[in-house]
Amino acid sequence: MRFSLGLLCSLVVAQAKDVVENWDIGFVTTNRGLDQPARKSIGVNGQFPLPVVEAVLGDTLILNVRNSLDVPTSLHAHGIHQFGTNYYDGVYMVTECGVAPGSNFTYEIPLMQAGTFWIHGHTSEQNYDGLQTTLIVYNPKDSYSADCEYLFVFEDWWPLTFMETYPLLTEPNPTAGLFDSPPGMLINGANANLTGPIDFVAGNTYRIRLVSMSSFPLFEFTIDDHELQIIEVDGVATKPYNTSVVRLAPAERTSVLVTAKETTTLNYQYHVTMFGDFLPAIPGVFPSTYNGSVVYDADAPFFEVETIATGFLDELAIESLDDEPALVPDHHIYLNATSGFHEDGSTFESFNQITYKYPLVPSILSALTTGDMATSPITYGPDTNTHVLKYGEIIEMLLWSPTNLPHPIHLHGHVFQIIEKGFTNDTTGQYRNQVPATNAPLKRDTIFIPGEEYAIVRFRANNPGLWSLHCHITWHSGMGLIMLFASAPEMMQESVQVPDAVLEQCRLQGILTSGNAAGNNGGFNYAAAPNDPYLLVEDPLSN
Repeated sequence: MRFSLGLLCSLVVAQAKDVVENWDIGFVTTNRGLDQPARKSIGVNGQFPLPVVEAVLGDTLILNVRNSLDVPTSLHAHGIHQFGTNYYDGVYMVTECGVAPGSNFTYEIPLMQAGTFWIHGHTSEQNYDGLQTTLIVYNPKDSYSADCEYLFVFEDWWPLTFMETYPLLTEPNPTAGLFDSPPGMLINGANANLTGPIDFVAGNTYRIRLVSMSSFPLFEFTIDDHELQIIEVDGVATKPYNTSVVRLAPAERTSVLVTAKETTTLNYQYHVTMFGDFLPAIPGVFPSTYNGSVVYDADAPFFEVETIATGFLDELAIESLDDEPALVPDHHIYLNATSGFHEDGSTFESFNQITYKYPLVPSILSALTTGDMATSPITYGPDTNTHVLKYGEIIEMLLWSPTNLPHPIHLHGHVFQIIEKGFTNDTTGQYRNQVPATNAPLKRDTIFIPGEEYAIVRFRANNPGLWSLHCHITWHSGMGLIMLFASAPEMMQESVQVPDAVLEQCRLQGILTSGNAAGNNGGFNYAAAPNDPYLLVEDPLSN
């Protein structure tokens, strides 16, 4: 059986409406069509993969959720900024208490941005076990037109669940056994080898949406002897940028336009490669390549190539379509994304040696119920690593990855401009790469930082709320590479009214709905909040 690729050639109707999705989230058993044992996974309505969600700019997405799991769950619309609806951002113990087992909850999300997004679980790394799908928001007045669209969604599927994997990540000597059961490559929810062809009509223009829902490896997409023109990155329209290959890190999305040849005398191949130079070389896995067909004429021969295109995108050369110049920073934040150790030799990830731990009160509720203490970072708990931001200020983040581990860093509620990239061991500045002064810097919500490299990004804190910043390698986020921004908490107290349905989910689970991270009101009494020591740089068991 071969799975056809999604093809859209219909007109988009510009009339705001409710897009209603009824999801009964429950456990299913599947191997995703791979040569692996079937395992416990998370599906919707007893089905796998999850349905693609499609809407139009101005619609409201109504996600009616029934939690049939035996643990809490939540859903995050990745890339949707949730202006005014921070409580629907879906982050467990940050913007909600999760949907209690056996209960119902409805997310009502105004879709005020057009582009390519995705929806995924944001409780206990449930996206790793399959709770994720693509969200496409069409713009009837899109700056770019195409005759038809194709969608490619990339995933890696591991034989072990996240909860089975977690001990292998954190115990002493954490790499032992991690790659004994390597993943298989999925395209559009199934074994990549079941993926069907692309059909091209001579002279037509096609929009191809590329979505990485990967948990760890990188993916590349290319079409032999065809130019890919980038027009969108992470839901943000760009100026046209031509390339032969698109590389995606976990959580990144890119739309390209491809103009078909004028003749039908040859067919071609597209190539999807799963890889990562930071991963162990496993034949047939890292790397693995699926070679699909681009069909002009079923009877025509195939164009032959000796090598498949590969390479990084130069993000500093791609410009946002809105022509916004580089922002001038008011507030500088240094974030060292690195691993470290507890006294027992267990391994965790951190920003600035602080491993994220859930507070006892959802952080949004701490911001709304602690009065003027909401502007103090300690209100949200020492292990949330919260930075409080003033409304409208320009934040510059220096994202630093000094180890050999890469980190695709995602910011909720915002996009950031990419300003500079370089190497952490470049003591002279000789290899600094900065965005040209005349460019409108690329904006995106996720940036891939290779090991031993850094990036400087800037964003405007114009969205009051509690927003997570985290690595989108699922292993790393599960190990604590998360922190929070409390943006304009004093404005939140004047404008944000959390729906009672959100609070009811807390009450169902016995979770406090007011006070600081420890559930206390007044002063600096956070003694009951998680407060682990800073991670050790050196492994205490190595001596």
